[in-house]
Amino acid sequence: MKILALEFSSERRSVAIAEGAEPGQVTILGYGCQAGSGQTHALGLVEAALRQAGIEREAIGCVAVGLGPGSYTGIRLAIALAQGWHLARGVRLLGVGSFDAVAAQAQAAGLRGQVQVVADAQRNEFYVATYQLTATDVRLVQPLRLATAQQIQQCAQAEELVVGPEAGRVVPNGQTLFPDAATLARLAAGRTDFVSGEHLEPIYLRPTTFVKAPPPRADV
Repeated sequence: MKILALEFSSERRSVAIAEGAEPGQVTILGYGCQAGSGQTHALGLVEAALRQAGIEREAIGCVAVGLGPGSYTGIRLAIALAQGWHLARGVRLLGVGSFDAVAAQAQAAGLRGQVQVVADAQRNEFYVATYQLTATDVRLVQPLRLATAQQIQQCAQAEELVVGPEAGRVVPNGQTLFPDAATLARLAAGRTDFVSGEHLEPIYLRPTTFVKAPPPRADV
């Protein structure tokens, strides 16, 4: 089954097209990314990856979405694209935690031991999750939570590795790693816990709040 992976949870947004039934047997057929704060043309990235893979849209059997945490707007954009693809083509949908992708990338880069994956949560806080990395395994030790920069710096002082999109901004020796669509596709391969479009939701620890606009004033 060919997988289209969308990872828009950070400022480095990427798409990948992959084929394979198991994480260790995945071939990346097409790939595209855009870094920086400029406007990301999601469909343009997808079309470029399709051309590189040499396939048509009809060949995609599953769309995997990086659910964050991270850029709420970026994640919502990826979810909307996946939902539209599902409605138009009837493809299967998967949600994958973006921090799981970062941890897998850290392991592939040779990092071992206890690792803190961090991303900016705004309001002077950071998302953080703790993983234990070995040569053969990536294991979640402490689930996603909110933390201050000082708390993350204390982890670094205890000789714990800090990685993630904003790691270098939080601690001097933090290693900047962005979640990547190619890794997302590898994590999605072999999974069968498909979801319906309405159940694709961003990973977000704070409740979403809206302020209702007041009614228009009547003319007097």
